[in-house]
Formats: sequence, structure tokens, C-alpha cells
Amino acid sequence: MPAAAQHLPSSYRAPPWLPGGHVQTICATLHPPPRPALVRERWDTPDGDFIDVDFAGEARATRMLVLFHGLEGSSDSHYARAIAARAASLGWRCALPHFRGCSGEPNRLPRAYHSGDSDEIDWILRRLRGERAAPADESRGLYAVGVSLGGNALLKWLGERGVQAGEAIRRAVAVSAPVDLAAAGRALDRGFNRQVYTRAFLASMKRKALAKLNQYPGLFDGRRVAAARTLYEFDDLVTAPLHGFRGADDYWSRASCAPWLESIRVPTLVLNALNDPFLPADALDAATRRASADLLLELPATGGHVGFPARKDWLAQRVFEFLGSA
Repeated sequence: MPAAAQHLPSSYRAPPWLPGGHVQTICATLHPPPRPALVRERWDTPDGDFIDVDFAGEARATRMLVLFHGLEGSSDSHYARAIAARAASLGWRCALPHFRGCSGEPNRLPRAYHSGDSDEIDWILRRLRGERAAPADESRGLYAVGVSLGGNALLKWLGERGVQAGEAIRRAVAVSAPVDLAAAGRALDRGFNRQVYTRAFLASMKRKALAKLNQYPGLFDGRRVAAARTLYEFDDLVTAPLHGFRGADDYWSRASCAPWLESIRVPTLVLNALNDPFLPADALDAATRRASADLLLELPATGGHVGFPARKDWLAQRVFEFLGSA
């Protein structure tokens, strides 16, 4: 029987005055840290589109962290600010690539981004790797962290590439990754989640989709998109057909990283709170049961979804504790 992922004890404890996963999730977004100094580059993509990549820290830094953001996130997301600032303070360089359409300007092509876009992860990491020293130069290491949607995409890439992923990066962290997209989608499309998180996601996603329809008339049914009230409806109408999936069920199944976790061969920390409102704890347990021995699972009882509120920025500190121990 192959070795299983190791479970790590976690030092995180939510403050007693912030009870429950919803409060811990929302509190973190209401009190973001200051914006770090960023420099933006525009990269042309292999298929004729573009992405914007923001950088923090000294260009001469020997170690670089690449941060892949979550659904409708950006370099301005609370966790991106914290991690980029921490990187710069430790003498690291931090690259924050935006998924297509997430940098404040519409991308050129009809397509956008999705939870399983491991090919996008691949060319970004390999470009950054190619711009740095040869992989054998341990002093110029490249590391990656993916948050929420970005965490799922990064884990899928790690599993698909197996040992070859080690040619690009030395270590990885996935934070609050929805490792079972179907379970996460169902959770987000009901009750409080649907009224708060999904409503906020859809407000942004529908606005972008309808603007895209002005660029490409007939791309999808605009009236049905405007009427969508769940992520399932939106993904079925927009995300799935634009990215080669047969529908939302096919997308959620094929884009999920869960089947790939046993194939990961790069040391990787998976950090998910058990009270994350986006992913039921039993779904997280089932998805990680056969994970590779190169995965370290840190599953604190509290923290919410990319929350982990604390007097000091516990999340950014924990990310660099793991990456810096390479």
C-alpha cells in the first residue's frame, strides 16, 4: 500500500470573539492589510491573449513566490496583500499573476479562466522559471502558493505533471482549495452561502460575462446568464462551454484536483480549515484520503475560507514557515 499524506498539527486557533466559519471568512475581507508596492507587467499568452502580472519585492531577490489568486480575486485581495508584503519583508520576490479578466481590464479572447486550468499554471511557472537561474541553482528557488480556486488549479497541475513539476518549483502551498468542486459548488449554492458568497461572486462574474457578450455577440444566452442565481447555472451557461466542457457537471468533475492528489511528487502543504463554509469537512476528508505522501495536510478546526484571522498575520507567516524550511 502506498504511503499516505501526513497530517500535521496546526497552531491556528481562531480568536474566541470570532466564532464560526462565516465570521472568520468575512472578517478577513473586511480588514485587509495595507497594499504593498507593486510593479505590473503585461504578458502575451501563447494563444494570443494577455495576462497582467504584479510583482512585489526586489527584482534581485534569490527566491521567488508565485501566488495564484481565487475566484474573482486579484493582487488586491486581502490574502494577496498579506503574502506579498510578507515576501518582500523577508527578502523574497513575489509574482502575482492575474487569471484572464481579473486585473481590471477585459481580456481579448472569448475564454476567461476556470478552476482546473492547469495549462495556464504551467506556462506561467515555466516562463518565470526560464527567466531565473537554471533549476540546479538551489539559491534561486521558485515556489508556488494557490488560494481557493488558484489552489485547486495548482494542485491539479502538480498531480498532472508529477515529478516533472519539480523541474519548475521546489515547494507549494494550497490554501482553502475546493478540492472537490462538485461538493463545493453544492455547498455554495444553498442557504446562507448562496445569499452571501455566491451572490457576490455572481455579481462580478455576470458583469464580466455580459461585457464579453458585447465583444462576441451570440457567445451565450445573455438573458439566461443575467437570470442565473447559482454557480451551477452560471458554470453551465458560461464557464463550461467557453472552456471545452459539456456542462457544469462535466466541468466540476474534470476540473477538480481530487483525482490528482495521489500523483503529486513535490512537497506540498494543503491548508484547509475544517469549518470552511465553501467545502464540507467530509468532502475534504474523502478527497484527501488517497493523497500522496508528498502532501502535508494541515486542517485546523477553525479559520473559515481563506480567513484565519489573528492579531498577527498567521496565514502569511505559516506559508513562509513551510516554504522557507526547504
